[in-house]
Amino acid sequence: MFGAVALQMQTAFGGTSVEHLCTNWLYDGVGAGAAATCLLRDRDSGDRLAWRLIGAGILCWTVGDGYYTFALQDLSSPPFPSFADLGYLAFYLPTFIGFGLLVRSRVVEFTRSVWLDGLIAAFTVCALATSLVWGVVWRSSEGGLGAVATNLAYPSGDALLLALLFGAVALSGWRLTRGWSLLGAGLALFAVADSVYLVEVAHGAYRYGTWLDLGWPGGFVLIAAASCISVKQTRPRQLEGRALIAIPVVMASVCLTIEVWDHFQRINTVALVAASLGLVAVLGRLALTFTEHLVLLEATREESLVDALTGLGNRRALFRELDTFLSQPNGGEALLLLFDLDGFKGYNDTFGHGAGDSLLHRLGGRLRDSLGGRGQAFRLGGDEFCVLVESSVGGLEWVRAAAHASLRESGEAFRVTCSSGHAELPREADNSRDALQIADRRMYTAKGLIGTDNGSRDVLLQALVERDGYLGDHTNGVTHYSAALAQELGLVGSQAKLVRAAAELHDVGKLALPETVLAKPGQLDEGEWELVRRHTLIGERIIAAAAGLEDVARTVRSTHERWDGGGYPDGIAAEEIPLAARLISICDAYDAITSNRAYRQARTAEEAIDELRASAGTQFDPKLVEIFIESVLPRMNRQAAGSLPALTAS
Repeated sequence: MFGAVALQMQTAFGGTSVEHLCTNWLYDGVGAGAAATCLLRDRDSGDRLAWRLIGAGILCWTVGDGYYTFALQDLSSPPFPSFADLGYLAFYLPTFIGFGLLVRSRVVEFTRSVWLDGLIAAFTVCALATSLVWGVVWRSSEGGLGAVATNLAYPSGDALLLALLFGAVALSGWRLTRGWSLLGAGLALFAVADSVYLVEVAHGAYRYGTWLDLGWPGGFVLIAAASCISVKQTRPRQLEGRALIAIPVVMASVCLTIEVWDHFQRINTVALVAASLGLVAVLGRLALTFTEHLVLLEATREESLVDALTGLGNRRALFRELDTFLSQPNGGEALLLLFDLDGFKGYNDTFGHGAGDSLLHRLGGRLRDSLGGRGQAFRLGGDEFCVLVESSVGGLEWVRAAAHASLRESGEAFRVTCSSGHAELPREADNSRDALQIADRRMYTAKGLIGTDNGSRDVLLQALVERDGYLGDHTNGVTHYSAALAQELGLVGSQAKLVRAAAELHDVGKLALPETVLAKPGQLDEGEWELVRRHTLIGERIIAAAAGLEDVARTVRSTHERWDGGGYPDGIAAEEIPLAARLISICDAYDAITSNRAYRQARTAEEAIDELRASAGTQFDPKLVEIFIESVLPRMNRQAAGSLPALTAS
């Protein structure tokens, strides 16, 4: 019907009879059909009332227009206001209520910021609409109070309709689905067409038969189409970045323009009040945004310093506390204690990671409570905890006893305890890194991992030395460099232990390679290279056969992977490669370049550095390469010259 009306209105085809059919019958038939679609559409209980109200509003408008067409149109002086105006104006109230119910049922969450966005949009659009239309209609209104009130009711209803529409879009976080787009477009088309009609009538410029007259039925068609689409619930989108401030600024600019323009050409009071309320809402929104960002900043700062699992301070928090304490002149004495859980890996493997996380949460809470407010507890990661207490060495025993008592739990199938090491501050260390290193070394001594027999690991190392003296020297060099790089990265506890063990055993797979391949002075052929590329897999199998070295085995497997994915045996790339393996590969290459090999002489340190930099980003992790070159090598050179204590890696 709408297509026929539009075609006839613009082309005048069919003569007077067709024009009469389209103008008097089909025109209002579009509205009646749209109303029936909304009223009779089978919706769920949450939507039915809303669409029936909107359908009732369209039906009222259609009845009013039909009354005007058949009862008043041919009169030389039709009464005003009339029953037609009653039908036209009856469109607004049920439509407002129905639209509001749809918004309430479809938008899941209304926060303070969402409400303010809705108010800003509503007040701004209302101010703009009334400033353009309301004053024009007011000045052209004639007759008694009823006539003037009826004249002003139309632009007021249109302005409120546009305000509600834009407010609803703002409430949804400026997110439009297909259904909402159709409904919004239909209501907006109706309101804009009605407003333009009022302005043209006020200026005496209105003429029937233009595109303007298609605005009302066109809006009804879009609304009816929206009623046929199931609109899902939406959660308001959180605006971020520039959009967060751009929309309030644009709305404020519109309101401010209206306020300023009033000084040059008087604008009606309704528009001024709406613009002022819009500015107030914008100020409230900016204040709320500032407050929300302060809360977010505080939460982010808190999260950056707190371990999410245990609620204790994390590694960053520990370093901050240590740096603060050690930077104070005459800051007194303090004890730093480092703890590593014994038996936790077996517990995790037996009961699962969920149970392991619960255990860490319980132990962390007990550790904090055991200090009685006299110190701070931290979780460094994994199964490593730390305590910082302002006390002299005389308080060491009570702190250690309290912590050991809290970091233990046992049952029928498990027993978890801890080992510890300590550092006295500032007597033994004047910076946080050295303090952790001292505590770390003492903790491993307590575990029996330094200066004692490590069983399977020592057997493998000795076998490697007996097989090839160069491999023994090379292993020592790689281990020394790797421990220094791990220390520079702040790795302690089980992470540092893993780096050292994997560095010591990274070439153990070469035990299975023929002597002719290991000692060959020339280039290897493809078959020999294939054997060499298998040595990390062989090493993994050898190491994994020893209980407790599973993580070391997995790390050794990846020591010849490349940053660009071109390595072996798995072809993994970038941060898919374990950190310990990336670290060891750099140290392995540096020591190999600066050592005599069967097929070439040793190269200088400068040449080795150039080679590492040339391969950064392809073979090696570029960040680790720079740390190794800029921090680790200079530090080790100073140690060799006697300006620093010798490195003792755990």
